[in-house]
Amino acid sequence: MVEDDENIIRILEKIIVDKNLGEVVGKATDGTNGLKEIIVLNPDIVLVDLLMPGKDGINLTREVKTIHPDIHYIMISQVSSKDMIAKAYESGIEYYISKPINAIEVETVIKKVEEKVDMKKKLDQIQQLFSPETKDLKTKETSHDSIEGVKQVMQKIGVAGEVGSQDIVDVAKYLIDTNQTMSDFTVKELCSHFTDNPRTMEQRIRRTATVGLINLANLGIEDNINEIFVEYSNGLYNFEQVKIEMDFIRGKTKKRGKVNIKKFIDGIVYYGKRL
Repeated sequence: MVEDDENIIRILEKIIVDKNLGEVVGKATDGTNGLKEIIVLNPDIVLVDLLMPGKDGINLTREVKTIHPDIHYIMISQVSSKDMIAKAYESGIEYYISKPINAIEVETVIKKVEEKVDMKKKLDQIQQLFSPETKDLKTKETSHDSIEGVKQVMQKIGVAGEVGSQDIVDVAKYLIDTNQTMSDFTVKELCSHFTDNPRTMEQRIRRTATVGLINLANLGIEDNINEIFVEYSNGLYNFEQVKIEMDFIRGKTKKRGKVNIKKFIDGIVYYGKRL
């Protein structure tokens, strides 16, 4: 449920609970946080406000559909413009509820969408029974395992507790869930999926990745055949940059090693899937 008016959220939640229409698994009061919640939770139905701060309901719906195309959307708004409503339907909205909220209308619309959800699930089950190429039933488990792998890699290079570590996990999960790589985005474009201030997020990721570079450089000075150093100094970074950082630590140069964020994140995802 994504709605900037908390009173309406409470009203909708009460209707859903009282009428036994389902379980409310997540709530957000702006489009940006709503996008994050939906990507992670992957609910059957999303009730979304049309006009919200950060990201409006139409753009939110379009973005999520590229990741989770099977989610059903009900839009809630007091806007009566036919053009705006038409755009909402074009973005993937299936039903439209007008404000002020009417309990009977909400119940009727949600039940209609629930019927569509149930029908689609039954059709998917039938296709899985007879299709020679069934979908992997463990997709979510695999995604979860990959994220745990990402966290293990971050622990190995000593950045699990850094301020940008959660940003890296969020980005990695997005790429894993959407089966994409950094070649599909600029860093700014990718960060803009999670925040209205992508530059700040990018800086946090860069600082965290730089800590990892420094840690590996120190490890390489102590033991240049250490398996963590050998594996990640070229897998997450450009080895030449790690070597420059090692020389800086030794006092041989004033130049420091640099981080390529795209290579770092792609490497994190790659190793996360392997572990």
